[in-house]
Amino acid sequence: MTVARTRCVALVGVTGHLVEVEADIGSGVAGLHLIGMLDTALSEARDRVRSALVNSRCAWPDARITVSLFPASLPKRGSMFDVAIALALLAAAGFVPAAKVAEPFFLGELGLDGTVRPVRGVLPAVLAAVAAGARTVVVPVGNAAEAGLVPDVTVIPATSLSHLVGWLRDGDPAGGLPIPAGGRGPGATRSLPPGGSGAAVPDLGDVAGQPLARRALEVCAAGGHNLWMLGPPGTGKTMLAERLPTLLPDLVPDQALEVTAIHSVAGTLPGDRPLLSRPPFVAPHHTATVASVIGGGSGAVRPGAVSLAHRGVLFLDEAPEFPMTVLDALRQPLESGQVTISRALGSVTFPARFMLVLAANRCPCARPSTPGDPCGCTPAARRRYLSRLSGPLLDRVDVKVTLYRSTRRELLADRRFIEPSRVVAERVLLARERAAKRFAHTPWRCNAEMPTGALHGEYRPAPSAMSPLLQHLDSGRLSARGLDRVLRLAWTVADLGGKDRPELRETTSALGLWLGEER
Repeated sequence: MTVARTRCVALVGVTGHLVEVEADIGSGVAGLHLIGMLDTALSEARDRVRSALVNSRCAWPDARITVSLFPASLPKRGSMFDVAIALALLAAAGFVPAAKVAEPFFLGELGLDGTVRPVRGVLPAVLAAVAAGARTVVVPVGNAAEAGLVPDVTVIPATSLSHLVGWLRDGDPAGGLPIPAGGRGPGATRSLPPGGSGAAVPDLGDVAGQPLARRALEVCAAGGHNLWMLGPPGTGKTMLAERLPTLLPDLVPDQALEVTAIHSVAGTLPGDRPLLSRPPFVAPHHTATVASVIGGGSGAVRPGAVSLAHRGVLFLDEAPEFPMTVLDALRQPLESGQVTISRALGSVTFPARFMLVLAANRCPCARPSTPGDPCGCTPAARRRYLSRLSGPLLDRVDVKVTLYRSTRRELLADRRFIEPSRVVAERVLLARERAAKRFAHTPWRCNAEMPTGALHGEYRPAPSAMSPLLQHLDSGRLSARGLDRVLRLAWTVADLGGKDRPELRETTSALGLWLGEER
């Protein structure tokens, strides 16, 4: 038999597509020819595969070898196909049984010495393989714990090509392929803090002197709302943003798999955490480009910061320092919950439903302004600085808070009212459970996801509660989009207060949070 087939997966964004790898050994000038719309990394597989086979004591056929990756019209990138190409070639040469390589999916990169090295995107690739009917998936031993998160599939960890060949010849996985130490399935996955197993977890109890900002943080966590904090340096804006994830509940299983798949494709999945069960926190530097924040790249399209923050928090510190192109590019994913990147060969869509937190100083110099040492920035300079945050962007921010410097007396007095993250997180969880019960038969998870039709239909507050909102709408202080966001806020305030529907007090409080006024 000169033609053999096996299977692999091609990733387009975070979506996997079935790829059949066919190898044919025929007459002609000796050499390995790869076809099927390949990128540079995949075209280089011919050299990696040849060296891996020779160094694994496998005979290299002295013939013309053609390897086809079907469908040919699907772009294929990366080195994940190395193992599948090598085994299809060996099966075509009769070195391993062709029937044994036809059913499993093979994922992994080959080293020149024949070792099977970890690759990105194993979790979404295994999910796609299971959707295509796979019962067995062979992955690098370094990706075994990640692949083990997918149910209803047998995961075979591979350390080297020679061990893999021995398993295919003998049919004994335990003898040919050792089980990785520490590998565990989804039921045994530990939930670790965002910073890692040894990192100190931030706590809301560390923030003193900003009771209004702490309340705003609780409201945002309970409803999934966006936040803007304005104030001089040293008032706790960054501390507050870093503590927002500690108030959020754990990700539910389907959200955890979705978030983990994105980080797997991006190559940012921690080695000690095959499953991300906590909401991510992403804080790009203000020099970040549009491609790094939104996603893209000159070669393979990679998820950006907005997708890495999916189901978590995206924090832009010193937000006016970001390029306006980056800030304005956030508007579309804030509305749709996803970002689509178009290239000549097609479009890639990444999920991007995140909570946006913006922090800004009052002026570009960021000096503390006191009566004895006033800031030297002119009013025009301050307006220019803050105008980099466009009106349409701020219109998509639900909660706006102004922070002030606290005196020593205020700091000492406020410590009696500070609550740790654990206490606030319990109230947030209760509020989210109330919302989840209300949305039990809908696709929405929190108040921030309610569509406009529902806000002005089944979930519209009573006319008496709508009165202040309609007055601001008539005066022009509130846009139609702003009205929707205030209504979502009002539902969150009602959930935190244990009420079934927002009343006048809740809508007035929500309006104050949206306008940035203390009420």
